[in-house]
This record gives sequence, C-alpha cells and structure tokens, in this order.
Amino acid sequence: MLKFNEEQFVEGVRGALALRSQIEPIVDDICREGYRNILLLGIGGTYASCLQTEVHIKERSDIDIIVENAAEYLTTGNRRIGPGTLAVISSVTGSTEEMVKGVAKAKEAGARVLGFIDDEQAALAGMVDWHIAYPENEQLKLFMVADRLMFNAGDFGEYDELYQEFDRFLPEALAETTKQADEFGLAFAQAHKDDAIHYFVGAGNQYGATYSYAMCYWEEQHWLRTKSIHSAEFFHGMFEIVDRDTAVTVFVGEDSQRSLSERVAKFLPRITSRYTIIDTKDYPLKGIRAEFRGCISHLVMRAIASRIDVHIERLNCHPMDIRRYYRQLEY
Repeated sequence: MLKFNEEQFVEGVRGALALRSQIEPIVDDICREGYRNILLLGIGGTYASCLQTEVHIKERSDIDIIVENAAEYLTTGNRRIGPGTLAVISSVTGSTEEMVKGVAKAKEAGARVLGFIDDEQAALAGMVDWHIAYPENEQLKLFMVADRLMFNAGDFGEYDELYQEFDRFLPEALAETTKQADEFGLAFAQAHKDDAIHYFVGAGNQYGATYSYAMCYWEEQHWLRTKSIHSAEFFHGMFEIVDRDTAVTVFVGEDSQRSLSERVAKFLPRITSRYTIIDTKDYPLKGIRAEFRGCISHLVMRAIASRIDVHIERLNCHPMDIRRYYRQLEY
C-alpha cells in the first residue's frame, strides 16, 4: 500500500499510548497542588488539536478551559491566564515563533506549562515546566492529558476501562481503518485533485479535523483551495453558495455533536451532485465499544484522510513537504 508501513504505524500509536506512564504522575501532582484553569495554546494545526480537546472536555467536565491561538494571545492577551493556570502545548519543531513567544508570555503571567515537544533540543523544550518528547500522535497526547485531568476531577470514571481497551485494541484498529480507507482515498483523490475549491464541514472533535485538514493539508501541503466551516454554521450562510457542481465533504464523527453534521449530510444530496460523507461509524474499530468511539473519532478521520493525501500527492506529482513561503521567507 502506498506510503504505509503498518508495523511502524502500530508501534507509533502504541508508543504514544505508553506515554501515560509519564503523563499520569505529572497530572496527578498538578491536581494535588491545585490549578485554577487549563490553557490549550496552539497555532495552525496545533490550534486545531486544541479545539478538538476543548470539545472533548466540554462535553464531560466543568473544568475551566481556555483555548488560545498563540498569535492572538500575543496581541490581545487574556487576563484569565496567570497564577494557577496550567498551559498544555504541543509542537513538532519546538521553534514556531508564535509558540515560543506565547509560552514565554504565559509563563511571565504566572502559568506553568506541560509541553509535548518532539525535538528535545528545541527552544520550547527548555522553556516548559514539564517536557515529554515523542514523535507525532499530537491529538492522542493532548486527549490523554485531558482525560487524566477529568478523571482526577471525578468526571471521567471510565478512564481505566477506556485505556485498557485502547492499549489492547486501538493501534491495530487505526491501522485497519487506514487500510480499509485506501480504495476510498484513491477514488476521492481522483475525483477532487483538480477542484477549483473544496468545502469541508464538520462539528465536535471533527471541526478541528476539518479546520486542520483544509488549512494544513489541502492548502499548505497540496496547494488546493479550500474552506472549512462548522456544521452548526453551515445553514447560516454557506449553503446559499452550494449548487449542483459544488464539492462539499462532511466529516461525521461519533461525539455529542454528531447530529449537527448529520443534518448537513441529509441536506446536501438535495442540491449538489458532488457531495461526500465520511462517517467514522462506517469503520468497525474492532475491540472498541460504542460508548468509547466518540473519544477517538478524530483519530479515525485522520487515518481515513491520510489515504486521500498520499493519492493526491502522487496524482498531482506534488510532494507534500514542499513549501513556497512557509519558513522560506521572512514574514
């Protein structure tokens, strides 16, 4: 299968899950000492992951959570961030300018920072109060912190049961999803590789997925024009510009906001011939019970979308690691 090493994929997810042995004592100590609120700070793709984590917490807990785009935080600030704030961040390079400055600003305000920085030598790695290094799997890492915080708050009693199931079944379940999605990914890529514009719609933890997929993958990596929109907003403007030939894809997950995307999915066949519904419910996820599937819908969607990416890359003869402007120019 094109650009897919199953053994490496499974070991990557398994290794990420094993980070709980580092995450749990850190979060447990923080909870014993007490905290006032949680800050999820990101930019670009990491901001999208923060949005997903926010929804995950909101539907289960009354933990006071703040999500900030690092560039906005640098210009506007947030007076809720200060002593008693636990900031949680993730960064691959650890050198993104807005994140480095944003963490410095939060720490100056009195926040403490738990950081997943893939590069142990990066500037950010030396700035955070707690540092965990492991490649990729950003969304899973942030969710594991959120889940432990909620467990300690008494809001996530199924924590142990859920992670016993994930440890046993999730790596292989996501690998199987990736394989099952390959034929779909090729057909989708063939149909849409030359789209003048493509709209991605999603809600819940799938909104972060649509936001990230449109911006970080189609725009930044494929150089294809897109727009992402929340399913709750679709019927307040966007649907008026959809006609017979408009390409629209809906990401449908299995969390509390599923019905918002189902409403869009039900409407689209009435007005466009170029709609696609990607529903995580269509993938079996062997060993994962129904009540836990919503917690990983975003991971399932990423596995599916990854197959679209590799086929668009090949069909358009455009390597996804090429950038025209990002980190190429001063801006």
